[in-house]
Amino acid sequence: MELIVISAPDTVTDEAQIINRLFGAGLQRFHLRKPDWNLDQCTNLITQIDQAYHHAIVCHQHHRLAKVFEMHYLHYPEKDRIKSDHLDLNIQLNQGYRLSTSIHDVSATSSLKHFEYTFLSPVFNSISKPGYQSMLPAGFCLDRNKSGPKIIALGGVDITNLNLLKKMNFDGAAVLGAIWQDPKQAVSNFISIKKQTEQLNP
Repeated sequence: MELIVISAPDTVTDEAQIINRLFGAGLQRFHLRKPDWNLDQCTNLITQIDQAYHHAIVCHQHHRLAKVFEMHYLHYPEKDRIKSDHLDLNIQLNQGYRLSTSIHDVSATSSLKHFEYTFLSPVFNSISKPGYQSMLPAGFCLDRNKSGPKIIALGGVDITNLNLLKKMNFDGAAVLGAIWQDPKQAVSNFISIKKQTEQLNP
């Protein structure tokens, strides 16, 4: 099971140092999602992250930064994907970028041929967004026989429900609140979650 960390949407004290430590602890992919940040703010944060990890950072906005910092991934939030041009997506694929997106309805996976993986949310009640409730019915299980991108669970994911995600046939888990709700425990919480996901891998 893959494990992805998403940034806190707002400023976090010593954020770059924490991100460096997360990568040092084995993080393979980090989604930089700062919806209210301008280009300079995002640039400043990335500059403070060790260059050795830049290839594993995924931009949610200000995609031009991917070329500047030699990133390998681009993310399209759902509203941006809907407005995107297939020709532009093909160009990015041909340039070697790997693309991801977000959905809130599993039936949307049939239209995601350009994307390597997608977040499906909210799977559980959100930790970081009070009132953001699970949208999945009881007994939900993904059909592993269907083609399409990998599906990563997002929303309320923490160490207590990783086993359930495995039973639901998700390809991976994305964590946000479980990491950033207490930044001082971010790295130790990540290590615990990472160990659990590794135990769930075949």
